[in-house]
Amino acid sequence: MSVFGVDYAWGRPGPDALKKAGARFVCRYLSHDTSGKNLTRAEADQLSRAGLWLVVVWETTARRALSGRSGGAADARDAAKQAANCGMPEDRPIYFAVDFDASASQQAAVNAYLDGAASVIGRDRVGLYAGYGPTKRALDAGKARWAWQTYAWSGGKWDARAHIQQYSNDHKINGVGVDYDRAMKDDYGQWRVGVSPGEDDMPDYVSVGVTGEQTLAPGTWTTIRWDKEYADSEHQHADEGGPSLLNGPARYSLTAAVRLRGVPAGTRVQARLIEVDAGDTARFDVGPVQDFVSSGDETNVLYGVSADTVNDGHRVRFQVVQHGGAEAAVTGGSAKLLFWRT
Repeated sequence: MSVFGVDYAWGRPGPDALKKAGARFVCRYLSHDTSGKNLTRAEADQLSRAGLWLVVVWETTARRALSGRSGGAADARDAAKQAANCGMPEDRPIYFAVDFDASASQQAAVNAYLDGAASVIGRDRVGLYAGYGPTKRALDAGKARWAWQTYAWSGGKWDARAHIQQYSNDHKINGVGVDYDRAMKDDYGQWRVGVSPGEDDMPDYVSVGVTGEQTLAPGTWTTIRWDKEYADSEHQHADEGGPSLLNGPARYSLTAAVRLRGVPAGTRVQARLIEVDAGDTARFDVGPVQDFVSSGDETNVLYGVSADTVNDGHRVRFQVVQHGGAEAAVTGGSAKLLFWRT
């Protein structure tokens, strides 16, 4: 399971654009910067009201962590004050950045820096942002309780203990440069103004796939059958090969991807959610419809909804239609759905 989020510095994409892009959390800066890089209380309020989670990282200069214990203590004091002013609960962690390819010979200084931070805010609130080497060494030594690993300087390696992975850089949302992140643990240090995540805030999830071929008739909405079950924490996907992804009531977000064969290039393809009445599946409500264009004999369709609600007695299903003149096929796919009970 992973949860999609982003981090950014001076720009502000805005909560509507972030949610439309599928982000569920935002990582933001604390520092001595005065030019607009830092998270503000107004921004924290705005993102929190929109239902987005926040994570904070302290960074002044890339190599600041080489300043040792005294530097870590000073930075933790300033970071904790700024975070509190933004409404962060005092039990939430602060990530401290090592934004360069720190070597093994520099780890002693990094560890001392983290010791200094721990002396101010407590070890349980100390996080580290870094590449693979410093992340692994700090976690092995017990110097950080939380880890946000970047793919930079990681050589394709991921530490399984990391709470967040920064896996791709240099994207744009609403004209603002962002990096892509994914939370790998239920609790990755997230918060909203005045709110720490509780048990009810942690999502359950469904992960299913398509391995067999399914016919895709022209001009007809086809409900995808999921014949492979990877994860289903509350047995939402009742039967292997069944179409339903979630039984209401619940809030949810969904990413679904299917591979199509035999749809001519340039042909219109559409995807949508439906919420069917469990007692009469011929009755259903239609969710967001997204349009695509076939790229040729094999086309990939990626559909996403960042936030929706399914009512009691209804089930979520996923449908695709191709507007060509002949029969085509679904040859593979997957769906991941996070949900919160209402």
